[in-house]
Amino acid sequence: MKDLFLTYLPSILSVTAMQIIGLVSPGPDFAIVVRNSLIHSRSLALLTAFGIAGGIMLHVTYILMGLGAFIAQTEWLLVMLKVLGAGYLSYLGIRGLRASATSKNISQKPIELKLTPFGALRSGFLTNALNPKAMLFILSLLSLNVSDQTPKAILGYYASMIFITTLVWFTIVAFCFSNERARLFFSQYRHWIDRITGGFLLLMALKLLLG
Repeated sequence: MKDLFLTYLPSILSVTAMQIIGLVSPGPDFAIVVRNSLIHSRSLALLTAFGIAGGIMLHVTYILMGLGAFIAQTEWLLVMLKVLGAGYLSYLGIRGLRASATSKNISQKPIELKLTPFGALRSGFLTNALNPKAMLFILSLLSLNVSDQTPKAILGYYASMIFITTLVWFTIVAFCFSNERARLFFSQYRHWIDRITGGFLLLMALKLLLG
C-alpha cells in the first residue's frame, strides 16, 4: 500500500492542492455558511457545512461512475442543472433581500427558529449539489488524474480527501463566524448581513446562468 501511494504521490499532491485552492475561493457555499453562522447558530451552520460536504460527495460519486462527462457533454442536462441551481440561489437571495428590518439583533443564543436542522442541512446540500460549476470543477480535477487503471485505493483516497477537506473547511468557517465576538460585532447589522448575502447569492445565480 505504501508503494502504491508513493507511485501516485504526484497525482495525490496535485489533486489535494487543487481541491484546497478551489475550496477557499468564496462562492455560494461560503456565503450560505457565513449567513447561517451569523444569523442563526453554530449548530445550524455546522449542519449546513455537512450538507455541502454531502453535495460534493454526490458529484464525486457520479463522476467516478462515469456520469460526470456525460452530463458535461449533454447540453440540455447542463442547462437544466444551471437553471435549477440559479433558481435555488435566487430563491435564497430574494429571501435575504426581503428580510425584515425590524429583527436586526443577533443575540448570543440562537435567535431564529425558522431554519430547522433539516433545513440547514438541505440548504447546504442543495446549494452545492445544484451548482454545475462545482460538478465541472470536480470533473476537471479528477479527469486529469484518474484513468481506467487507477487503483480503487487511490480513487477512495480522492473521494475521502474531497469530502473531508470540504467538511473541515466549512466547519472552520462556521466556527469563525459563529463565535460570540463575531455575533456581537455583527449584531447591529443583521438586516444588512441578510441583504448583502442575499445580493451575493443573486449575483452568483446570474453568473451561473451566464457562465
